[in-house]
Amino acid sequence: MKTTIWIVAIAALAVAVTLIARYNTGYVLVMLPSHRIDLSLNLFVVLAAAAFALGYVLVRGVSGTLGLPKRVREYRRARRREKARTTLLEALNEYFAGRYGRAEKAAAASLELGDERVLSAVLAARSAHQLRAYERRDSYLAQAASAPSDQLARLVTEAELLLDERRHGEALDVLQKLPRRHSAALKLELKAQQQLRNWEQVLTLTEDLRKRNALDATHAEQLRRHALSENLRRKLLDSRALEEAWSKVAAADRTERRVAAAAAQCFIALGGCGQAHRIIEQALDVNWDSELVALYAECDGDDTVARIERAEVWLKSHPRDAALLLTLGRLCGEAELWGKAQSYLEASIAVEPSHTAHLAAARLQEKLGNVDAARRHHREALDLALTQLRAVTGGRRRAPL
Repeated sequence: MKTTIWIVAIAALAVAVTLIARYNTGYVLVMLPSHRIDLSLNLFVVLAAAAFALGYVLVRGVSGTLGLPKRVREYRRARRREKARTTLLEALNEYFAGRYGRAEKAAAASLELGDERVLSAVLAARSAHQLRAYERRDSYLAQAASAPSDQLARLVTEAELLLDERRHGEALDVLQKLPRRHSAALKLELKAQQQLRNWEQVLTLTEDLRKRNALDATHAEQLRRHALSENLRRKLLDSRALEEAWSKVAAADRTERRVAAAAAQCFIALGGCGQAHRIIEQALDVNWDSELVALYAECDGDDTVARIERAEVWLKSHPRDAALLLTLGRLCGEAELWGKAQSYLEASIAVEPSHTAHLAAARLQEKLGNVDAARRHHREALDLALTQLRAVTGGRRRAPL
């Protein structure tokens, strides 16, 4: 339809021009110093249009000729960029496919060709790192650092690779150069602080990441409580620092098994038996844990009878807990209740034989003067210890000589 309209319009224009030219009687007089030229107006219009068209063609031709080198350079630059991007995509594909040698080669080629210098250099550095070619990796990172574009990808990559090499202090220095704090950088810093055992910083970072929803809630809670436990253990040699740190622990965290065990062990080591016993009691009343109850007899104190009574109350709810029976046996031995001590220790061994229970029974029998029974328990304790050692080391029991 458009073509038909154009044909009709052109035909109408041609007819109009023909009619105008036919009835146009005007002329153009051109006066020169020695000549006089008379032209019809129609011929003058035709000549003027032809001259304009010829001039336009000449100007366009000259302009195109002069601009040809520039267009050639732009064309070659575009081809170079396209080839660089194609090579970069190939490097990404090879990297994620695990072919790091090919990925490094393609990324290095893209680095030489294109404008995406930081991305190409970072990808080449990651590939070289996977190949344990650390000198080449550092060279690529240096090239990325010299590029004028955004350095965020280079800094995060450098920190991550340094952490993988366990160069935690250097990784932290790199992370401090980041222009803004984002979740990926915070996760890397969290990993570095964990390896450096800076537990107070770990607590701060974990809380920050949890608020940003960058960590799974369960994982964040595990990290936080582990950091709390380790932070308490670092106060092992300073009773005042330990008391201050424990006072800052939230009530809900004090009854968590690992936190309570760490605090109790520290107070026991510093001679704070009463505080350790209270921590264990409060934690076990909320969440029962056999490993924690084993600490209940680790520290001697003036409250032995009270502890026996408390433990016997727990025994009603956990009658077959070997650790609780062992703890009662040790407490009764401490209180010189020899009969009850022997009964509890034998019950613990019957439920779950252990090196610790046999050793406690051997010591009790030595106090009672039962040498043969003590020797038998020592032998059983040794056999269990060797069995556990072989299970850990994967060794075999040597045949007797």
